[in-house]
Order: sequence, then structure tokens, then C-alpha cells
Amino acid sequence: MELHQRQQFDFLLMTAAERFVDRLIQRNQGPAQALERLRAAPNGPGVWLDDFVDALFQDFLLANPAGACFVLQALAKRRLTAPLPQADRVEELLVALAKQVFGELLRSKVTEMLEQEVLFTEGPT
Repeated sequence: MELHQRQQFDFLLMTAAERFVDRLIQRNQGPAQALERLRAAPNGPGVWLDDFVDALFQDFLLANPAGACFVLQALAKRRLTAPLPQADRVEELLVALAKQVFGELLRSKVTEMLEQEVLFTEGPT
């Protein structure tokens, strides 16, 4: 991946993480409950990680083969933790796989950010 593309991907990830953290904190009345719900059920009430990733891919024009390849190129060395998504066409498979891998990374990044937020707002427990 070219350096300018890496920079664009890093900006995308940080923007997504900041937006998602803000939404989680608002929906869950604070970072502690947001972190608890994200860990317990990433697609449960008040979290909806997959819906957020779907909307993000639409907003950033990534829900197409070129956008999916951009994301997959940035995350090429990541291990898959879930089975491959089912799809009838290559285009659908690329987009679904990009969303799956990006969602896993986003969940990890947001968990880290929420842990820091809880530590700073509530202090060590």
C-alpha cells in the first residue's frame, strides 16, 4: 500500500472510531456501560456495530469493489476470526469481507478508546 493510501486509511479508521465512541457513549449513558455492551453484544441494542460499518461504507463510498479492495489492502495481514461471508458474486464477497474485517478492527480500536475513557473519567478500580 502506498504511503498516501495508508494515511487515508488511518484517517478513515480514526474518524470512524471517534464517531462510534461518541455514539456509544451517548446511547449508553457513559463510557463504562458502552464498553460493557460493546463487549457483551457488538450488534445488540445501543451498539449496532454492523449497522455502523454499513453506514460508514456508504458514507465514505467504500461499498463497491474498489472501496473494498482499498480496505482489504490496508488490512491484508490481519487474520480472519470469522468464517468467510456468503455471497453469490465476487463484488458482494469483497464488500462483505471488507466490512467484516474492518468491523473487527473498529471494535478493537473502540474498545481500547472506551477503556481509556473509563480510566480517565472514573479512575482505576
